[in-house]
Amino acid sequence: MPEYGYFLSSEEFGPSDLVEQARMAEQAGFQSLWISDHYHPWNDAQGQSPFVWSVIGALSEAVSLPITTAVTCPTVRIHPAVVAQAAATSAVMTEGRFRLGVGSGEALNEHILGDAWPPTHIRLEMLEEAVQVMRKLFTGEEVNHSGPHYTVHNARLYTVPDEPVPIDVSGFGPEATALAARVGDGFVTMAPDESMVEQFRRGGGGTKPVSGGTKVCYGLDRDEAVRTVHRLWSNQLLPGEMGQVLPSPKHFEQLEPLVTEKMISENTVCGDDLDEHVSALAAFADAGFDHVYVNQIGPDQRGFFDFYRTKVLPRLQERIP
Repeated sequence: MPEYGYFLSSEEFGPSDLVEQARMAEQAGFQSLWISDHYHPWNDAQGQSPFVWSVIGALSEAVSLPITTAVTCPTVRIHPAVVAQAAATSAVMTEGRFRLGVGSGEALNEHILGDAWPPTHIRLEMLEEAVQVMRKLFTGEEVNHSGPHYTVHNARLYTVPDEPVPIDVSGFGPEATALAARVGDGFVTMAPDESMVEQFRRGGGGTKPVSGGTKVCYGLDRDEAVRTVHRLWSNQLLPGEMGQVLPSPKHFEQLEPLVTEKMISENTVCGDDLDEHVSALAAFADAGFDHVYVNQIGPDQRGFFDFYRTKVLPRLQERIP
């Protein structure tokens, strides 16, 4: 039986709303939190992008749930030595209930300082080295590192948790999944793909936790929910590598005509059909995931949490063998 958590969207909501959603998630029976880490939203309609580390500090005081970033890119926009300090402080503030989810990132967030955006294989090399640097720093000892991508001189984290921060690695294809299996303390992905779970476990992941997430739009009017998703999150259905290489929200907005409301209706859970919501999350359980996170798209957050508290989460609990 997986653990079910709530996925906080930093692209769609400001810091106060995210903290309030975390409180509602805990009250509704969700067991943990994911939170996205972006510099930009995917489009202007989403309209937010608070600094994730400030929000995590507020969350540590507001709720008792474990928190994981889903995901932080520790390679271009922020040096891994600085990410390590932020993650270590977050783990101390949450009394060890923090995991650092990392990935190779998107140009949307990482190009803002004028750095070149590397090809995939270089980004994965950078991510692997960044994980090595952060693990060294989590020991609390002085670190000197000179590698192909990063240099660290006389760096020491004085505020560290009792145990090193676990690092979960995101993967959406074979190369990134292989990296996660090799260096991660867990695996993060966004599709209930059993083959990727098996690759992670066979490649060295073993029994380490596998986490996945999905987005839904609860609402009494299904057609209106479809329109809400189409307005806010059409980018989810863009094909290929566009999500990794396009540099600004306006570029994603230019591609919105490629995604129709029919595509949204066929690929996203919208409305208040209990079976559809349960099936979407159960698919991750059936694929072997240990943690499943769900995000509510749009403004009806309270309706969503009431629906999941009274109907969806109890139904999922009934699936326990």
